[in-house]
Amino acid sequence: MKGKDKLLKITLTAAVLLLGILFVAVFGGPELLKAYIRVGIGGCDKIPILCMRPEAQAITVEPEQAFVAQSLPYEFPKIKVLLPKGFTVMQERIKKVYYKRQKRPGNKPVIYLLYQRPGYFVTLFPNLRRQGVGDDYEFLRRTMYADINAVRTITDAFFVIMKGIFIPDIGEQPNARMIKFIVGDKKGFINFNFTGKNNYFDCNVFSLQGDYFKIYIKDIGARLSLGDALTIISTIEKN
Repeated sequence: MKGKDKLLKITLTAAVLLLGILFVAVFGGPELLKAYIRVGIGGCDKIPILCMRPEAQAITVEPEQAFVAQSLPYEFPKIKVLLPKGFTVMQERIKKVYYKRQKRPGNKPVIYLLYQRPGYFVTLFPNLRRQGVGDDYEFLRRTMYADINAVRTITDAFFVIMKGIFIPDIGEQPNARMIKFIVGDKKGFINFNFTGKNNYFDCNVFSLQGDYFKIYIKDIGARLSLGDALTIISTIEKN
C-alpha cells in the first residue's frame, strides 16, 4: 500500500470513530462517551496504559558513551541513528497499528523507526488548533496524558483514541511506566515495560527543529536498559 493510501486509511478510521463520538457526546454525555471508547478500542482492564499518565518529573540524562561506541550506524531515506547489534531494523510509515498486527519479523529482537516532518500532526487534524494544540509536541503531550477516566468532551475522547493508535504493543502492562525525558537536544515521552523475559520501549522523540521520530524497540531477551534506550534516542537525526 502506498504512503498516501496508508494516510487515507488512518484518517478515515479516525473520522469514523470521531463521528460516533460526536453522536454519543451529543445524545449520551460523558459516561456513554467512555463506554463507546471502551467498546471501540478497549478499556483499562485490557490496556492499562490507556489510564496511565507520564510521571510528574521529567528525567534528564547524558548518553552512555560506552554503549555508543559498541553501536552500529544505520542510514535510511529520512533517518540516521546508532543502534545495538542483534536487532532487525526497519523504517516504517504511518499506518494503522502496524506494530501491533504485523507478524514479521517474528519473535525476534526488532527496532522500528518512523519520521514525520514538523507540523505533520497538527496539519492532519487542523481543528485542534482551536483547542490550543499549536504544534506536534503539544499534540503528543495531550495524547500521552489522555485518560479514559477523565473523558468529559469530544476532544478528550479524541486523544484517548489517538493514544490507542500511537502506543504499540508493550507486552503485559501491570509494570508499564510512562516518563518524560530530555537527552541532549531531544525531548519527548517513553512508554516502557520490563517483563523479565523481554523489554519494550515506545519512544516518541522531538528535535529542536520540531522533527518527530518514533523508535519502537521489542527487546527479546531483555538486553537493553532504560539508559540504553535514551542513548539511542540521543543519536537519532533527520538524514
